[in-house]
Amino acid sequence: MLKPGISLYLAAVLCPSPGLAQPRASEGGVSRTGPPLNFRNSPRVHELIRAGGLYLSLADALELTIENNLDIELERYTLLVADTDLLRARGGGTVRGMNFTLAEAPTGVGGPLSPVLTNPAATGSATAGSSVTTNALELGVLGSPQTNLSMQGTIAQSNGTSVPVFDPAIVGQLNWTHQTTPQSNSVTTGTPSLISETTLANAGIQRGFSTGAVAGLMFNNSHQALNSLRTAYNPYTGSNLGLNVSQPLLRGFGLGLNRRFIRIAGDEQKIGGLLFQQQLIASVYGVIRLYTDFVALYQDVKVKQESVTTAERLLSDVSAQVEEGTLAPVEQTRANAQVFSTRQDLANSQGLLEEQEAILKNVLTRQGNEDLEVRSAHIIPTDALEIPAQDNIQPIQDLVAEALANRPDLRQARLQIDISRIGLQGSKNATLPEVDLLGVVANSGLAGALNPLEPSADPALIGGFGGVLDQILSRRYPTYGIGLQLNLPLRNRIAEADFARDQIQVKQSEVRLRQLENQARLEVEDAIIALRRARASADAAAQARQFQQESLAAEQAKFDVGASTSFFVIQYQSLLAQAQSTEVAAKSAYVKARAALERAIGSILTENGISVEAALKGTMR
Repeated sequence: MLKPGISLYLAAVLCPSPGLAQPRASEGGVSRTGPPLNFRNSPRVHELIRAGGLYLSLADALELTIENNLDIELERYTLLVADTDLLRARGGGTVRGMNFTLAEAPTGVGGPLSPVLTNPAATGSATAGSSVTTNALELGVLGSPQTNLSMQGTIAQSNGTSVPVFDPAIVGQLNWTHQTTPQSNSVTTGTPSLISETTLANAGIQRGFSTGAVAGLMFNNSHQALNSLRTAYNPYTGSNLGLNVSQPLLRGFGLGLNRRFIRIAGDEQKIGGLLFQQQLIASVYGVIRLYTDFVALYQDVKVKQESVTTAERLLSDVSAQVEEGTLAPVEQTRANAQVFSTRQDLANSQGLLEEQEAILKNVLTRQGNEDLEVRSAHIIPTDALEIPAQDNIQPIQDLVAEALANRPDLRQARLQIDISRIGLQGSKNATLPEVDLLGVVANSGLAGALNPLEPSADPALIGGFGGVLDQILSRRYPTYGIGLQLNLPLRNRIAEADFARDQIQVKQSEVRLRQLENQARLEVEDAIIALRRARASADAAAQARQFQQESLAAEQAKFDVGASTSFFVIQYQSLLAQAQSTEVAAKSAYVKARAALERAIGSILTENGISVEAALKGTMR
């Protein structure tokens, strides 16, 4: 079984690679958007290149995945997005939601049996048949399949009752107006046209609270100068300092209701971490699969090269005997056909290896084939396909329980349902009538220059802005008020429909969760079956290859003494080549089945020594 040669435990205390560390977006953080983008490959890529070869172990491949894979890098930003939603909710806004779409690694070209050597005994042909490989682009093996883990589907839940803005805001107004108004009766103002100059200077602060209350403290000032002869004070200044409070009693009331988006955003932060972990699992599993297939293809190329060498050696022996007259010329024709057939199989296998190499490089780097040194280097795998002596598999019920408890896709799905239930508070509350308690407390003041033509004016109001402030602070002219504001709809079908639909969507989410849990159980069971089948197949393939080697050796010995023909030797050569390719494919199938089981139960990161916290920082050991 492929295992990393070194541990991939990524210590969180190490310094991150340049451009990879993603600080969380917090209210006191330096940056809420993370560092500048960096699309350079990590130095490790070039450190592994020697003499034109990229010497790569599985441990190296997994480390490069954590450092460079763009699917993982993309998901790091999901946590920053979740942080911005929490920041928004703390200010009294609704959450904008998250993207639950994750990318799987490309399928790749598969194992070495993509073109399979045909059994000549079954077809009756004299030589092994060759198949022409299909282009990888046509097979659709280069793209990254996507998985959507959303429990709500495509239609979002309603927002429900609106939440007051919790962030305080300073409001103000500064205005100057000159106005001339013709008068129909000059007795009132003492002038045929009233000219006024008004300056307004108002300022205040307002904010909302978790109870649903909205409060505003305003300080309003008005200075007015008139040409009226009938005004007691001219110019004069009027001011008031007042507090206005509105507290919902039904719709919009409650700490839990008005802080629901903060709780939702908190769950989104947890989901963001789980989505990153799930993406890490998908990418690690994909790289294990791609690397395993590459090792199998690499070994299969060697098998095909040996087949070509064996066929050419047979052709040389047959040609010599034909020249001596001990064999018929038709034997040389058969040997020639076998040589060209094995060469075609070799070309097919080499083409598959090159395609798999290009896919693997793209997954392990940030620049793909843009990096000239990486593009020109050929990957040389340093790990072999190994199968342990025995499998220590726990009972299936224990593995299923582990999967249901630990798999991040299931855990984030449960959090999504929790979010939906929290959201129901808003849509349910929106069905209630509006009953708001209103209160006002204010103090006013007025002062100005006395008009000599109005001797009846109050001398206490003579003065400037200082007198106005004195009147306000001494509460000489107070205002108090309390009241109820009602909005009692006879029918509220919009809110009732939203609440009913949101309840239905929560039930649908619970159904989807059950489907996901059943799928997890099936994946565990299927992975166990596949692992057992792969081990049995690998054992059988090893035995078959051994017997084919012995059969070829026996037939070659008979041919050397003239007791057999090239026809039978070619048959056994073809059967041996097929048996060798089958053994390689069986070993790779076992390794991939083992990785699939580890993914199904959610232990693949632990099995490969990967720390989620360190991988989040993009660090390497």
